[in-house]
Amino acid sequence: MALTPKYSNAAANAACDAMAALLNTGYLRLYDGAQAADADTAVGAQVLLAELRFGATAFGAAVAGVATANAITQDSSANATGTATWYRALKSDGTTVIHDGSVGTSGANMNLNSVAIQSGAAVQVSSFTLTVNKS
Repeated sequence: MALTPKYSNAAANAACDAMAALLNTGYLRLYDGAQAADADTAVGAQVLLAELRFGATAFGAAVAGVATANAITQDSSANATGTATWYRALKSDGTTVIHDGSVGTSGANMNLNSVAIQSGAAVQVSSFTLTVNKS
């Protein structure tokens, strides 16, 4: 028999809020190249382009399994020049990985005004959401 779990809004919201809380004052690192196989895989040859910080309360409360990020502190001086293709979100200790996702200008897990990052330039996030699927 197939496994077909379906979660209520309450369960999806609780899971999303728990993950969001792990990112309070955490880090958001933008990389070029291919996204790691999963969030437990170490970053390889990908270049760290920029590092931003989540606020003390990183996300608002989830609705229907989706939490929207509160203001994210910009990186006022990007580390390197390149095209941002994926991100890694970490706890405030800077080492514990919570999740990875895609970067784009629209329709990605995290959206920037431009994915073209220039060394020394400011980098800002235009929108970022966490989603826990209900099914």
